[in-house]
Amino acid sequence: MNGTDKRKQSLYFPKDVLDEIEREATRQDRSLSWVVQKAWKAARKDIMSARAAPADDDEDASSRGR
Repeated sequence: MNGTDKRKQSLYFPKDVLDEIEREATRQDRSLSWVVQKAWKAARKDIMSARAAPADDDEDASSRGR
């Protein structure tokens, strides 16, 4: 990502995840955005290699043995 290309985007996280990101940002004296960008870069290969979910995928239903 080029240093001048900044785009605003809203992302929604569960409270416990957001709290953890905030704690890490504070610990490293960095912004939430910086922490999320670093996490994406670190996890990108894993995420890209995951199989795509079926269009009607429902995590709760799959845990019930659907």
